Amino acid sequence: MSDTVLVTGGAGYIGSHACKALAAAGFTPVTLDNFSTGWRDAVKFGPVVEADLMDRAALDAAFAEHRPVAVLHFAALSQVGEAMAEPGLYWRNNVAGSLNLIEAAVAAGCLDFVFSSTCATYGDRDGEILDEDTPQAPLNAYGASKRAIEDMLTDFGAAHGLRSVIFRYFNVAGADPDGQVGEFHRPETHLIPLILDAVDGKRAALTIHGTDYPTADGTCIRDYVHVMDLVDAHVKGLEWLQAGRASRVFCLGTGDGFSVREVVDATRSITNREVPMLDGPRRGGDAVKLVCGSTRAKAELGWSPDRSTMPQMIADAWRWHQTGDYRQ
Repeated sequence: MSDTVLVTGGAGYIGSHACKALAAAGFTPVTLDNFSTGWRDAVKFGPVVEADLMDRAALDAAFAEHRPVAVLHFAALSQVGEAMAEPGLYWRNNVAGSLNLIEAAVAAGCLDFVFSSTCATYGDRDGEILDEDTPQAPLNAYGASKRAIEDMLTDFGAAHGLRSVIFRYFNVAGADPDGQVGEFHRPETHLIPLILDAVDGKRAALTIHGTDYPTADGTCIRDYVHVMDLVDAHVKGLEWLQAGRASRVFCLGTGDGFSVREVVDATRSITNREVPMLDGPRRGGDAVKLVCGSTRAKAELGWSPDRSTMPQMIADAWRWHQTGDYRQ
């Protein structure tokens, strides 16, 4: 019988791809999700527990029933605008929910924990190539809540022997090349699916927020990682812990990034369709360039973002966009 891994948020975009990667690596992923933003149709690779992280009794029951050897924690609210408008929502859901989860894991003797964090913990580090030693200074409740969870993992490691691998990254893109799972948000806020919606006529046009940045084409630059590369790193993080290694933080990025217009141009090339666009003003707080490196992950985990080229991410996202969605 394969080892069971509890995957919180396993019905979401990244979590569902992680479940597929875990199954391929010989694990049994158990999705734990409240389906507030996840999709039942995305749960395809193992059992499911419908539960909320705020329900400690439900968490204890899940650990008792499935006896996981580890936790992969993806469940979180993640919209920056919402976090700035409703910080209490993020402190309650992300931090209090994660505390329940960590305490339940420790009580059950499940002491290997992989946490999907974010480069939003760094705040505005415009133009730097971020790494694990860059000072953290989050600007909103989303980044602050993720940093707080990182701190909790450190404290529970010191007190209870919990060992954790923490991943920080920026934007995730693409989809499962086999088309079994993909990116499907309602409402959609991510750039690549918004571009594909415009290409497909599902929205009138893509609005480019700011065309006068000091970059080669006037649009801001962001780092993107293919979702399958990202979840491959999480599986490697799990294997790192199972090999008995110590807690570690890893950044996952290309170190270069892509401008908005580069993403649009790649989409035009892959789809052979025009992208309807409107030029709009800058959004408050948007940096010129936000990227992170992955030197440590490459050296220590043997990770390589091979799929994280813009043509590959667009091609896989476009395949899913044309053939896949979820019904609930």
